[in-house]
Amino acid sequence: MFTLLQLFIGIQLDLLFGETRRFHPLVGFGRLAHFIDQLFDIKSSLRNRFTGLLSVLTLVVPISYLVWWLCDIPMYGVFFSMVFFYLTLGGKSLIDHANNVYKALSTNEIETARQTVGLMVSRDTSNMDESQVSLACVESVLENGNDAVFGTIFWFVLLGAPGAVGFRLINTLDAMWGYRTEQYQKFGWAAARLDDLLNLIPARLCALTYAFLGNTKVAFKCWQQQAKTWESPNAGPVMAAGAGALNIQLGGAGMYHGERKMRPILGQGSAPHAEDIKRAMKLVQFGTLVWILVIAAIIFAISFFNGSLRA
Repeated sequence: MFTLLQLFIGIQLDLLFGETRRFHPLVGFGRLAHFIDQLFDIKSSLRNRFTGLLSVLTLVVPISYLVWWLCDIPMYGVFFSMVFFYLTLGGKSLIDHANNVYKALSTNEIETARQTVGLMVSRDTSNMDESQVSLACVESVLENGNDAVFGTIFWFVLLGAPGAVGFRLINTLDAMWGYRTEQYQKFGWAAARLDDLLNLIPARLCALTYAFLGNTKVAFKCWQQQAKTWESPNAGPVMAAGAGALNIQLGGAGMYHGERKMRPILGQGSAPHAEDIKRAMKLVQFGTLVWILVIAAIIFAISFFNGSLRA
């Protein structure tokens, strides 16, 4: 029951306050990771898989252990657990960013929309039209809905605050180092593979959530046929199911690190437009509510079953 209470309060804190504007732990962690990255960049010969794995473990293990220690303190541990869970969630921040893109497109401020969506994606947004901005924003909402919300909830329920923190730290390192470029091909391998492993189950539960909240038949069809064509083994199911649920097409051409990259098509239907951003946001928002209700039902069922056995 404590898990359910902490889960509910953590999500409410995120809905009310979102990310802290100053001294956010994940931002500080990102700066520390950048320092490590620059340290190894001085001697590029050291940028290999072993040093990449060592860097990940050095950054993630001590912090996760500290979180576990704080959450294990009698009386105060519950408070720490709720706070850490709240800090790992990024649902409101994701929705706020997407909403800013939607508002800019709705008022035909295409340059503002390009700059705003540029805060959400790693591709070049400077020459995007309305449909391309919408596509980039929808992709970010669907994919990051898994990382910042559903995956975080999954690991919190499974392993408490240390699980949620560890998941988000590795997720952050993957976002920074997980590129298949010459610079990060080897050094970022450990972060990318660990993120793939930790997201294996949450991503598929997220895809299932998107499918049931939209066009279920099309979502499952796209998931089955298209997910395997995507570069990421976890983003594929999430985005294919999400695109199918919304009856839109994602993927296609995009500029990454100065190179034009042709990505597989996901989903079916028309190209995304501004209104599809709001529809993608609703998938994440309603999906969060569904997860709370399902988790609550499971916890109550387990409690009832255990009570029956004792009786």
